[in-house]
Amino acid sequence: MELKPIKTEADYRAALKRLEEIFDAKLDTPESDELEILGLMVDEYENKHYPIEAPDPIEAIKIRMEEMHLKQVDLIPEIGGKSRVSEILNRKRRLTVEMIRKLAIRLNLSANLLIGDYQLIQ
Repeated sequence: MELKPIKTEADYRAALKRLEEIFDAKLDTPESDELEILGLMVDEYENKHYPIEAPDPIEAIKIRMEEMHLKQVDLIPEIGGKSRVSEILNRKRRLTVEMIRKLAIRLNLSANLLIGDYQLIQ
């Protein structure tokens, strides 16, 4: 297949179809080179047209807790008592600067991510 820039949704769909066709290409073949280049072009198109938003701070904490196999009680040292952890994770209370500092270290998350805005549930 002749490689050309992905400019339209139709180009994108055609590129995805071609990626499926050559997905198992053997290394060091013209198809594997095509696969690599086409993959980069598809990635570029997707980043431009289908950006993925960063999760809000509470969602980021929950995702990292799952990745690290942590329970709510494991965050008591960073957030406070058991009920305080529950209030934070259930969006009833906002994170404080001190909590953000401690969570950034404990969960290896960017403080910038943790200071993002999120909706409280009343």
